[in-house]
Amino acid sequence: MVVRADELPDDAKQVEPITVGEKAPNPFLRMVDGNEVSLDAVRGDDPTIVVFYRGGWCPYCNRHLSELQTLKDEIKELGWKMVALSPDNPEHLQMTVKEQDLSYTLLSDSEMKAAKAFGVAFQVDGPTVERLEGFGIDLEKASGQSHRQLPVPAVFLVNSEGVVTFVFMDPNYKKRLSSDVLLKKLSI
Repeated sequence: MVVRADELPDDAKQVEPITVGEKAPNPFLRMVDGNEVSLDAVRGDDPTIVVFYRGGWCPYCNRHLSELQTLKDEIKELGWKMVALSPDNPEHLQMTVKEQDLSYTLLSDSEMKAAKAFGVAFQVDGPTVERLEGFGIDLEKASGQSHRQLPVPAVFLVNSEGVVTFVFMDPNYKKRLSSDVLLKKLSI
């Protein structure tokens, strides 16, 4: 599925994520080293937790990424792998991995292909861009792109056949899927 930037909603409350039962998209993304890889190649035949986050500049995202890191052993024991995608370019991903001491895969969706395909991308409006810039956050510098788009933070569970089995998404970027709920869903 290809979505043009002018078709993106300009409000996080208007995004329409793919739903349970749909095949997960297979966009090409960039790894921390800058090499391209498809999401399916990263997933392999493993059931996978696909996490969308706004970027390493977001304290709520960093808190969530760190919380997910504490679950890595339980996630692995349950037979799942995890990948986290953001609009950050590979250089910014490297900083996030180092600062958060993450051992799971981070992928750059700087062109927002995955966020659009999963239906969680939105266009950031001018006042929000200005507010972020007031905090020293430059979306264009972080992504290396001029699109000023972000994903709504979301978690998709994708089974070994590549089908979405669970979706959590909240347009309020402060609300994230709790560890308890995630582990419960992985155990089903």
